[in-house]
Amino acid sequence: MDIDWKPHRKDTQPLYMQIVDYVKGKIREGEWVIGMVLPSQRELADLFEVNRSTIVAAMDELKAEGIIEGRGKGGTKIIRDGLPSIIQPNWQAYIEEGIYIPNFKTIKQINELEFENNMIRLSTGEASPSLFPTNKMSIILNEVAKGMKNLGYEEPKGMYYLREQISKYLKTYGICVSPSCILIVSGALQAIQLIAMGILQPGSSVFLEKPSYLYSLQILQSVGMKRFGIPMDEEGIKASLIPKYIRKHKSSILYTIPNFQNPTGIVMSQRRRKQLMEVCQKEKIPIIEDDVYRELWIDEKPPIPLKSLDTHGLVLYVGSVSKTLSPGLRIGWIVGPEPVIDHLADMKMQSDYGSSSLAQFTVGKWLETGLYKEHLLFLRKELAIRRDIALEILKKHFYSLATWEIPKGGYYVWLRLKDPINMYKLFDESCKIGILLYPGYIYDVEQNPYLRISYSYASIEELKTGLVKLSQLIHRMKSNHI
Repeated sequence: MDIDWKPHRKDTQPLYMQIVDYVKGKIREGEWVIGMVLPSQRELADLFEVNRSTIVAAMDELKAEGIIEGRGKGGTKIIRDGLPSIIQPNWQAYIEEGIYIPNFKTIKQINELEFENNMIRLSTGEASPSLFPTNKMSIILNEVAKGMKNLGYEEPKGMYYLREQISKYLKTYGICVSPSCILIVSGALQAIQLIAMGILQPGSSVFLEKPSYLYSLQILQSVGMKRFGIPMDEEGIKASLIPKYIRKHKSSILYTIPNFQNPTGIVMSQRRRKQLMEVCQKEKIPIIEDDVYRELWIDEKPPIPLKSLDTHGLVLYVGSVSKTLSPGLRIGWIVGPEPVIDHLADMKMQSDYGSSSLAQFTVGKWLETGLYKEHLLFLRKELAIRRDIALEILKKHFYSLATWEIPKGGYYVWLRLKDPINMYKLFDESCKIGILLYPGYIYDVEQNPYLRISYSYASIEELKTGLVKLSQLIHRMKSNHI
């Protein structure tokens, strides 16, 4: 909740009554609605920068006027506007009846806190602002300004120029595909959403690695899909288990991140990729290959994509520049059989009438000029430095607390705590000391003692400070048996 107002201490009106009037004003203006749950008293005290007793007095007054009511663990809700002449629709009922399921509480907290200036973001899965290629972007934008003829809508599959450049780029991976089989999308998340809504029926099963990034989101469940996790080992998803899962759950598709899997960082071996393709071909189960981390290798190039092994049109290949260049460009792509791409392109036109022409042309120029390849060389070197610093700190401060594998690329270290502690409490306490991280329970339906630590976003100084403070917090919680 955003509150950009504070009560005036020099005003003759008591602070608590100023807050009461503020709440009434928000309701009257339609910004806060009937059925809306207010933050806790402690949170409100922080937001208004007053004592908790002031909030208690304001809440008591609002309750006395019949505007709010307390519902125990359900929180304090707005139950009427307090203004007889105004009849407000029950927006909360509309929200609850909508098809989209809200994010997990932890994810919503992270999304809000990531924009607080005092937070050390060990959670963020993107490159640090210091790694943004400002100079190269200036060159590219100059080229864009000279070459951009208009900013009108593009054809349903996206700008042909960009699809042509992506087609050439994918050949370096062994993926030979014509521009007609490429759809430009607004990032990998939109790609997954379009695929789920466009080719699957409600109630279909989506098989994921266990744990998986897609467990942290509700986009599949919101459109009526069921998620089922398949265990992994050091080579990736256990392909031999897939037939057993298919027999139990028909009408299904497999989603996988074969390179620097989120959150574990595992790279699927070449042997496992071939096995996975053989199993899925035999079972006739399509694959969504999410390959947004491919170019973030540090030690060695990952094996060739599943799509490059695909001779039966089995794989829908998803790529993006969000992890490598800029998430703000919102440009990704889907590669697949032409009828599927045609259908998904029609869906995209119905949803947003195409991704930004300016962003598409910009990404096309990055690929055509070769500056994208140059930037990737720089990015890998910087990620290697950051990874090694993170590993050095972990070795010094976490050796008695956790175990981990050395990531060969990507953005994350997947930590397993040696001793059980309350992971929900750890997340809350880390937020209080200014550290954001992703607890393992959001990636798996089962609670587990894991943490995903990002070394890509925070400054190197923040990375050092954040990890040391986190280790001290875990030590305290262990000592207090929390």
